[in-house]
Amino acid sequence: MNFRCRVAVAGGLFAWVLLCGPIRPTPAAEPAGAAKPEATPAPLLIDAAKPGAPISPYIYGQFIEHLGRCIYGGIWAEMLEDRKFFYPVGDKDSPWKTFGGASVAMQREKPFVGQHSPRIVAAQGQEGGLVQAGLGLRKGRRYVGHIWLAAGESGRDAGPVRVSLVWGPNPADRQTVSVPSLGVEFAKSSLEFTAGADTDDGRLEISGGGSFRVGTVSLMPADNIRGMRADTLALLKELDSPIYRWPGGNFVSGYNWKDGIGDRDRRPPRKNPAWKGVEHNDFGLDEFMVFCRELDTEPYMVVNSGQGDVKLAVEMLQYANGRADTPMGRLRAQNGHPEPYRVCWWGIGNEMYGNWQLGHMPLEKYIVKHNEFAKAMRAEDPSIELVGVGNVGPWTVGMLTHATESMDAISEHFYVGSKPDLLAHVRQMTDNVRRIADAHRKYRQEIPAAAKKPLPIALDEWNYWYGPDLYGEIGVRYFLRDALGVAAALHEYARQSEMYVMANYAQTVNVIGAIKTSKTAAEFETTGLVLKLYRRHFGATPLATKIGEPFDAMAALSKDGKTLSVGIVNPTGNPRDIPLEVRGIKLGGTGSRFEIAGADPMAYNEPGKPPRVSIVEKPVSGLGGKLPVAAYSVTLYVLAVEPK
Repeated sequence: MNFRCRVAVAGGLFAWVLLCGPIRPTPAAEPAGAAKPEATPAPLLIDAAKPGAPISPYIYGQFIEHLGRCIYGGIWAEMLEDRKFFYPVGDKDSPWKTFGGASVAMQREKPFVGQHSPRIVAAQGQEGGLVQAGLGLRKGRRYVGHIWLAAGESGRDAGPVRVSLVWGPNPADRQTVSVPSLGVEFAKSSLEFTAGADTDDGRLEISGGGSFRVGTVSLMPADNIRGMRADTLALLKELDSPIYRWPGGNFVSGYNWKDGIGDRDRRPPRKNPAWKGVEHNDFGLDEFMVFCRELDTEPYMVVNSGQGDVKLAVEMLQYANGRADTPMGRLRAQNGHPEPYRVCWWGIGNEMYGNWQLGHMPLEKYIVKHNEFAKAMRAEDPSIELVGVGNVGPWTVGMLTHATESMDAISEHFYVGSKPDLLAHVRQMTDNVRRIADAHRKYRQEIPAAAKKPLPIALDEWNYWYGPDLYGEIGVRYFLRDALGVAAALHEYARQSEMYVMANYAQTVNVIGAIKTSKTAAEFETTGLVLKLYRRHFGATPLATKIGEPFDAMAALSKDGKTLSVGIVNPTGNPRDIPLEVRGIKLGGTGSRFEIAGADPMAYNEPGKPPRVSIVEKPVSGLGGKLPVAAYSVTLYVLAVEPK
């Protein structure tokens, strides 16, 4: 599988400057849900004679990190927690319990994987063992997996061991796979079950008489796609993001990528270096590349410039891009991937300006480290595009002053919280996109190196972040009002198109994600619906667009010039008919209208339940000089343009 950058960083992409922005008079505060008397809004003005720089498709990028339930419990299909027994059985953090009077000892001598493996001893004359509960099962659905088992005492055979999937309290509410005998060495046995009922508290039991050892165990729905959840992957395909940033995020600054390659069962479990819980190392570099292949998307990898060194980064690059006759390329081939991945985009570190970051150091020292990484990585593969760590203010100024030549783009991040006023809640998104762009325009004027080589911005983390953790660590819920803000942010990226090469919504699944999952279902958040809609239907060439507050609007032509897309955000409780004036092109009067709307700005979607917010498509025939928009809505018109 070969990946090359699908958008050129240099050249004509950033040659145009968008001339006109939205009119922004100071609005009066409007409480959420309050309706106002009808008023004739100011016209929406679109001037096709004033195009901006082409919109980079990478502004629809995504970011996944080893945090919470983004990958494990979201993208990855493994149903069992701590399948490699990082925590001792019986520990407060272990999901495994004993039953049937069995006792367990964690053996450190020759463990199957990690630091120890459990040895189970059944009570005299009884069968007992280990159980994990809380599994989500659906009637008639098949589940597959495997288990590594060995006899409990050296030199003796043991068995049988029975592995059961249990969906109810009755003796018949289970299906069992029997492993008839065990040897001294660990051996792998396949598992297959069909659930007999729906439950969110299914169990996997591993039981036997005498003594036996468990190396590791795995259980997935049979419809998994190369280890990934089929339901999540289906939504990700609809999202159609052109690029994914991985593996972090704060996580990367303590991550050794070599832990995540080779036989998954033999990869060591680790304490997540930056967040809560365990890093199982089941989803590593090769799995990420499989993920990208399945989604027909492009990888953007970040190397560890926190606790990691140059050697580790160069070896990661060589593993990904090196020929099969290089040391790391040979290792990749041995792991079943003979062809180089040819990854184009590489980030050097994450948020190294922050004292929360592992390996954080003062700016002057980090500049030296960044330049060392860049020099070594470009020597290994001159074709790559490097993204350096930025943070508007002294950090970005220092990086642009002393490291511009060792970057092809510079990263920025922003997150915003909740505001009680709906218009303020929406506008903080556009304000931050514009704030960062304006800061970089100023740097290009004031910093000689930045003026000589203007670097585009990779805003590779951005989102709302507030509310309780309902979907695991930082698994916050999003509402219709957040969808309005995300749409307005996409408008602002288009208005600032000459400044941004990339924007990566963080973090795709569950963790402040555009998609949320339960144990057995997946659903688009309101924000995910906006990203899906604009990725599929918004145009490529932004046009000068003006509209009065409280609305936010942006227009763009398709690449072939045959359609005009017009996005409008209405953050009020009243529907409106927006007067339309288009200059420089003539509309044909037909097209489509896509609407994300609701009576309640706090409406949300939930996996496993009918969506309260969705994309509604209707045909357009005859505009009559006005564009109707619903209350609390994102409306995207895609209108035919008459040939010249």
